[in-house]
Amino acid sequence: METIYLGIIIFLFILAFFDLIVGVSNDAVNFLNSAVGAKAASFKTILFIAGVGIFIGASLSNGMMDIARHGIYQPEHFYFSEIMCILLAVMLTDVVLLDVFNSIGLPTSTTVSMVFELLGGTFALSLIKVHNDSSLSLGNLINTDKALSVIMAIFVSVAIAFFFGAVVQWLARVIFSFNYKPRMKYAIGLFGGVAATSIVYFMVIKGMKDSSLMTHELKDWIHDNTLMLVLMFLVGFTLLMQVLHWLKVNVFKIVVLLGTFALALAFAGNDLVNFIGVPLAGYSSYLDFMANGQALGPDGFLMSSLLGPAQTPWYFLIGAGAVMVIALCTSKKAHAVIKTSVDLSRQDEGEEAFGSTPMARTIVRISLNCANAISSVTPDRVKNWLDKRFRRDEAIIADGAAFDLIRASVNLVLAGLLIALGTSLKLPLSTTYVTFMVAMGTSLADRAWGRDSAVFRITGVLSVVGGWFITAGAAFTICFFVAMIIHFGGNMAILLLIGLAVFMLLRSQVLYKKRKAKEKGDDAMKELMKVDTNEEALDLLRKHTRENIGKILFSAEENFERAVTSFLHENLRGLRRTMESSKFQKQQIKQMKRNGTMAMSKLDNNTVLDKGLYYYQGNDFASELIYSIARLCEPCFEHINNNFKPLDAIQKGEFADVAEDITYFIQCGRLKLIDNDYTNFEVDIQKAAQLSEQLAQLKRQELQRIQSKTGSIKVSLIYLTMIQEAQNVVTYTLNLLKVSRKFQQDIELQGNEMK
Repeated sequence: METIYLGIIIFLFILAFFDLIVGVSNDAVNFLNSAVGAKAASFKTILFIAGVGIFIGASLSNGMMDIARHGIYQPEHFYFSEIMCILLAVMLTDVVLLDVFNSIGLPTSTTVSMVFELLGGTFALSLIKVHNDSSLSLGNLINTDKALSVIMAIFVSVAIAFFFGAVVQWLARVIFSFNYKPRMKYAIGLFGGVAATSIVYFMVIKGMKDSSLMTHELKDWIHDNTLMLVLMFLVGFTLLMQVLHWLKVNVFKIVVLLGTFALALAFAGNDLVNFIGVPLAGYSSYLDFMANGQALGPDGFLMSSLLGPAQTPWYFLIGAGAVMVIALCTSKKAHAVIKTSVDLSRQDEGEEAFGSTPMARTIVRISLNCANAISSVTPDRVKNWLDKRFRRDEAIIADGAAFDLIRASVNLVLAGLLIALGTSLKLPLSTTYVTFMVAMGTSLADRAWGRDSAVFRITGVLSVVGGWFITAGAAFTICFFVAMIIHFGGNMAILLLIGLAVFMLLRSQVLYKKRKAKEKGDDAMKELMKVDTNEEALDLLRKHTRENIGKILFSAEENFERAVTSFLHENLRGLRRTMESSKFQKQQIKQMKRNGTMAMSKLDNNTVLDKGLYYYQGNDFASELIYSIARLCEPCFEHINNNFKPLDAIQKGEFADVAEDITYFIQCGRLKLIDNDYTNFEVDIQKAAQLSEQLAQLKRQELQRIQSKTGSIKVSLIYLTMIQEAQNVVTYTLNLLKVSRKFQQDIELQGNEMK
């Protein structure tokens, strides 16, 4: 029996290793977002500073908060076997759940996931214990106050962080404006002093409050002399920053890098419990059981020892810190999560990762009405003065940066202060919630959410915030069932769940690599936004266009064939898949049009006049092609869904033959476009004319059937619709190839090609 539990302990530490990796991938956004977004230094330098902060924070931390030992469950009422069941369920759920969020590039809270996993596993075992022992109640077994405080902290921290982020950034921008260098003469010393003092205060109060170096006497002395220390730091840092400014040192960069170090240190020192706290609780339980509980057995030994404080061996802390640093430097998923946060807060417009939702549109509409109401009562002189402070064309932003150093400084300083405030008030604030929402608030105050991008940014924020709540619900529910399965299934269930977790992690890695491989097609657009010469820009835009139009033609070929085949065979599922695919393609085309419009700004005036028309025509024809297939599919779906009479054998045979030729025509055109080789293009033009004539002949024959009153009217109507949309597919495919040829190649075509 002891061997089984030893195996569970070993597996818990193996899961902790992976949990550290996926946890750092998720939480890296908390301390890297601002420095990376503002390009305060090279990415390697930022990673080095954050890595040092993580390693120091992990090494000096006690590595464990009491929440993993007795924060959710009351251990004096649980036996050793039950505690091990809860802890194993928590780790199995946690590592998979966090990996899923990292794979889709959304930041979530490791604190909330751990708390609600503990709550879900404890609730499952508590129900069983209450059912078996009427003297116990859920109140005796579960510490509900802790869970409720976390839930309340979610709402409070999200609202407060966003509000103060917007207010403080607005004030900072009014003081410095976007063109901040002329206004740094004297204000920079005070700003840098306040920022550095806030960061140091945050490091001492939040980052090192549980450090092994912080004795009770030192803590008491700091607590009694906090005001004096803050004033000393404020005066000293203000003078230091002013002197550094006179020495031509960029104070904002120092503040950003110092803030990055502080947040990384606090993250490692306090959030380490989210990754290794549960395995260490299991390890402590196992040692106590082996020393004192073997006579009673795992089902008879109560775990009252978990009520005491934990003492974590130093080698666990050093090892955890090393793993976290390695994960930070090597994890591609960490970079994806960072990208999500940076994209949602960037100053300029660009490729939007999120779409539009009704709630986002409503929020934008209400905000515009409120802004107009405030503007109507604000004196013109005040509005003009404020507009001068927010001239974005004067912004001093590093090459390729998402925002400037002022906003990055506010992000880090304010996030640190809010987390320190929450700690002093004993509120379990999540670093993820605070840092993300501060970044969103500062971007809003900076007018980064223009009317053309606000709805997408708000959708993104709602998606991320919604993901946090989904995390809580999913963590509770999944861990509840996992704990139930382990309790009733025993060792066999444990082995099956371990195998399932390993399979899901491996599958997640495979799917992530496939998804990233598909996204490599956008590399041309990323390079395009960085080039300076017209020739390079045109070449990259052509490459980007070939890749995207090629994908659209491939989808059109696939969707057209599936729609026709599914309708002829009355396959409702195939038609539904085609409709979903067409809907996705419509969104892709909208994104492509937005990207193309931004790309045009990289071309000179002559090139835009010469090639721009063909580019926009190509986008329009691609859009019409997808819409034609959707218009063909939707009535077919409705016809089959209502169980109407199908086409007769003659109609099926006629249309199947021409549909096969149309699919082949799209395929040939796609290959020509991808290879940029339009040799014998006249043959394609003739083939398109033949297909159009064939479809016109089918239309005439069907009209004759209607006139002679043979067959069903409903069948005739759907058949005519299919013929018409098939003609549109041929026409738009040919036109797309014509304009793509003109855009891709520097040649003169015959004027009658577009006729």
